[in-house]
Amino acid sequence: MQSTALSEYEALVARGLSLDLTRGKPSPHQLALSDAMLSLPSTHVAADGTDGRNYGNPQGLKELRELFSAPLQVPADQLVVGGNSSLAMMHDTIMFALLGTVPGATQRWVEQEITFLCPVPGYDRHFAICEKYGIRMVAVPMDADGPDMDVVERLVAEDASVKGIWCVPKYSNPSGISYSDETARRLAAMPTAAPDFRIFWDNAYAVHHLTDTPAQLADILALCAEYGNADRAFVYGSTSKVTYAGSGVSFFGSSPANVAWYLGNTAKQTIGADKINQLRHVELLRDADGLAAHMRKHAELVWPKFEVVDRILSKELGDVATWTSPQGGYFITLEVPHASEVVARAKAAGIALTPAGATHPYGKDPDDRFIRIAPTFPDLEELEQAITGLAICVRAVNA
Repeated sequence: MQSTALSEYEALVARGLSLDLTRGKPSPHQLALSDAMLSLPSTHVAADGTDGRNYGNPQGLKELRELFSAPLQVPADQLVVGGNSSLAMMHDTIMFALLGTVPGATQRWVEQEITFLCPVPGYDRHFAICEKYGIRMVAVPMDADGPDMDVVERLVAEDASVKGIWCVPKYSNPSGISYSDETARRLAAMPTAAPDFRIFWDNAYAVHHLTDTPAQLADILALCAEYGNADRAFVYGSTSKVTYAGSGVSFFGSSPANVAWYLGNTAKQTIGADKINQLRHVELLRDADGLAAHMRKHAELVWPKFEVVDRILSKELGDVATWTSPQGGYFITLEVPHASEVVARAKAAGIALTPAGATHPYGKDPDDRFIRIAPTFPDLEELEQAITGLAICVRAVNA
């Protein structure tokens, strides 16, 4: 068995492949779904008469905020439209909290020891922000309903340095799970030692359904208000995987007090984001039905790739590994023994994967088990080669 696995691996290396499964990028075919934007907008005037060519309207065009209000579960007047990156909005929020004073705080975060809870497996770019600015991270295990809430509730109640938790609540990156209503309720209701505790609710995949039975997510802002914690949640979203990844729009949503605080800070950065691009998005997507139709086209391109991964892993690794079968989002989590060695073997065979520890704070998975698979960018033939090759690597390491 071991000799067969190793000989298969040697043959794989000899093929000289060059395949990339590292990042969750839209494929060129997905990007082409939005190519009509290249000849839009047909007007530079917004519905309220705003001239999109000029300065002004720092909160963003009302018609675009109304279009994404329901998917992000944020009232339109509590949404802010930004540039192409919701990650930039998250980064800025952290900086504003470090150097300023969030509503409910008594001092700036930079003047205190700060801890963030990080559900794992999780999104490496969230963790990178914390590591960059010296924010201590504590890993919290995930289950089928979201983060282990017994652990979360204990930590936020006993430690006033815990100021935030990272959450990707729908089709989570990288496991693909969606938070249960009970998890959302407990996050909104739990007592916290820090009066300025915040939930960073990164709803990146709010509209990225791959089936006709999309996951339903509880309204975190409404729950926080219901339990007397109206300022607790910061909500983020973007069109990075809806239209053009490098030329989309992003969103920040929260309570009226938090929105006023956020806009008060961004006023020192800009006199308004790109309103021509906002008009472009409104004309392309039009309304709720238009957005849904656009995302069904994405699903038609992406779902077959998820099926390919599941089919090959089921055939090749059914007795060696476990993996998730998401109904939306962009990632699949493969759980195997000796994940870092599998990734190294794959790299030597010309198959690039995100480092095994990237799913955990500081790049360290203590169990060395999690590998994030990003199947969207390669075409189907390349994807089949990459996943088949990955399976060979897993068998070679664990024979």
